[in-house]
Amino acid sequence: MAKPNLVVISGSGISAESGISTFRALDGIWEKHRIEDVASPQAWAGNPQLVLDFYNARRRALNTVEPNEAHRICARLESRFRVSVITQNVDDLHERGGSSSVLHLHGELRKGRSEADPDCVVELGTRDITLGELAPDGARLRPDIVWFGESVDRMPAAEWLVVEADVCVVVGTSLQVYPAAGLIDLVLPGVPIFSVDPEPPTIRREEVVVIQAEASRGMLEVATRLEQLIRRHNAKTDAP
Repeated sequence: MAKPNLVVISGSGISAESGISTFRALDGIWEKHRIEDVASPQAWAGNPQLVLDFYNARRRALNTVEPNEAHRICARLESRFRVSVITQNVDDLHERGGSSSVLHLHGELRKGRSEADPDCVVELGTRDITLGELAPDGARLRPDIVWFGESVDRMPAAEWLVVEADVCVVVGTSLQVYPAAGLIDLVLPGVPIFSVDPEPPTIRREEVVVIQAEASRGMLEVATRLEQLIRRHNAKTDAP
């Protein structure tokens, strides 16, 4: 029997427990840097060294953090579901937590790409990008990050995954920023949706089960409830 499709949509809240600063916190990333100075095509054109310094520092910081229980629960759910993680995060904590299928909507810190061709990607690991470094196609190498004002090219793939979902879990994100916010509208009617966030829910769907908690504690409850769903489903399937 094929495993049900479980889509996890994650945001900065799931990585906050690992020590990665969120965007909206009072001490968050954008309190220290103006968006237009480090996360836009204009910034890259005007001061590429500052942009590289910002992302090089964030890449190095990944070496100081580890996946938390919420990431590991997402991976363990693969024993019962075909799990696809759609994350707005640019860290690699889902992968390091054991998830085998992760789609990064906004790019990945551990990768660089050609400024001329988004598909010309270079694995960086933990190393810095140096000013003037070239991608394999001869264009300048830039962070593989979707900056403000750029198109989110991975959205069609994410939309397809959501439409195919049998269960959807939203964790660590309020889904208020578009285009990612529109993903929840693509979940088919009747598909169970779990929303895990310490803040009051913003998702307005009849099917939503709200778990107002931090990511790890909330995902533990999600895992318990999903196990109950499977047992009920199996009981109906096995009934004469």
